[in-house]
Amino acid sequence: MEKAFVAQRVAKKLFVTEAAVDGALAEASELMSEMLRARKDVNVSMVFADEAAVKMVEAIKALSDARTAMVGVHNELNEAKLRLGIRTTMNGEDKPPHPHHMVEVAQTTMRQTG
Repeated sequence: MEKAFVAQRVAKKLFVTEAAVDGALAEASELMSEMLRARKDVNVSMVFADEAAVKMVEAIKALSDARTAMVGVHNELNEAKLRLGIRTTMNGEDKPPHPHHMVEVAQTTMRQTG
């Protein structure tokens, strides 16, 4: 099988995996935010469910570490591709969506008042 096609197959899986890790990190962050808001909404002290919050922070850190590892994997695979003599890039149809297309981004506008 041609090396470029094999590299392309691996790249597609890499992009899917990167998007999954980013998605999991975003979801975990939203869950943490929701947990904090829920505690406030039911008017309980910070001590309530503190252990759950600690575990959530640990999970977010683990996902962040996974994201960093995936960046390393991406860089290593790119180097491997070059060592194999593959110089082509994937065409536009096979590229992963730009990150701002994957997640709806909320934009905040700040203005001076007073």
